[in-house]
Amino acid sequence: MGEIRFIHTADLHLGSPFTGMRGLQPDQWKKLKDSTLDAFGRLIDYAVKEQPDFVLIAGDIYDGEDRSIRAQHRFQQGMQKLSEAGIPVVLSYGNHDHLSGKWTRFELPENVYAFDEAVSQIRLSTANGDVVITGFSYAQRHVKEPVIHQYPIAEEKDAVYIGMLHGSLEGDTAHAVYAPFTKQQLLSKNYDYWALGHIHLRQLLHTDPPVIYPGNLQGRHKNESGPKGFYDVRLSGGASNLSFIPASVLQFDEVMVDCSGIVHMNELLDACLAEAQEFTEQYGAGIVEVKLVNLNEEAQDMVKGITEEELMETIRESFSTLDDLVWVQSIAVDGIQTPAELSPLGEEIMDRMAGWQLSDWKEVLKDLYRHPKGSRFLEALDPSKATEIQTAAAEKIRRGMHLEE
Repeated sequence: MGEIRFIHTADLHLGSPFTGMRGLQPDQWKKLKDSTLDAFGRLIDYAVKEQPDFVLIAGDIYDGEDRSIRAQHRFQQGMQKLSEAGIPVVLSYGNHDHLSGKWTRFELPENVYAFDEAVSQIRLSTANGDVVITGFSYAQRHVKEPVIHQYPIAEEKDAVYIGMLHGSLEGDTAHAVYAPFTKQQLLSKNYDYWALGHIHLRQLLHTDPPVIYPGNLQGRHKNESGPKGFYDVRLSGGASNLSFIPASVLQFDEVMVDCSGIVHMNELLDACLAEAQEFTEQYGAGIVEVKLVNLNEEAQDMVKGITEEELMETIRESFSTLDDLVWVQSIAVDGIQTPAELSPLGEEIMDRMAGWQLSDWKEVLKDLYRHPKGSRFLEALDPSKATEIQTAAAEKIRRGMHLEE
């Protein structure tokens, strides 16, 4: 059998609302809001240019079960472009866009093959042989039980077998645990490739055969940092060639600013701008945390006397001269725990918050997590997430509730 070439992507989250982002100008907000759609556009353009045998999309095409009309329209247009280019698409729906959701439906072109809730197989014929693809779509949002045992073992020696599975490696609690599986269970099926989805961190779980999470197509917050994209895969005679293709329109990341020798604010701003310029040359647009490191005592004293809001606003203004958008989401200062003495109220809040258990955080945040529309955009509140919230809140208190000199 000759070479089989395909694209593997997952977790497009088209229509992501990007909650929690504030202060952006209208044109900046539009770039952020459209980023998932535009990253998808880059995927489609790449596929049309490169002409793979087919495209696999392993779940969570849309960000919500209501599947916004705008996101569906953009997806339908993308599928039409692939249809006109003669490229088949095999897709599954995941926990975010499960089949029980309510949405205004768009009819997809005939080149698109979608799995239903039962594990089944789709056969594609390519110039270099047949490909058998096994998968399923989520019937509802929560699929807690393993589904892997329903996948049949590969039988035909002359066909390439690919498994599509939107789920969690057993024991991995980085995301909500759905359709759990073990690596050994996957390997026992004797497939040539496993196209996974659900985990937004790009991972190669096994090499021969490849077992891959491509990560999501576009980062949506600071915990989804670094380059995002999809895989261009070539399988031939039992060998594989995997190429990661960046697609994100803007990148969530960290900009490290070396402040060695800096004693004046204009020097600090120049150093920040230089690092931001280097960032854009390498990655393009971004949403970043600016981290100031190697401050001498004089520089630390200078920064301590400035509120985070004022410093952030000033750095944002200096970045407005860049050709690409680099939005400062937060600032971290190495070696500075408190910018000044906390106010009595700040001290009281910090002391009380330090003793909170998970149950206390659930009580404090219950209105937010019970909100019928907003709650679906929130990650599960587990001990790890509570610690992350506490750390961020403490930093805000330290920098925003100090005694005025």
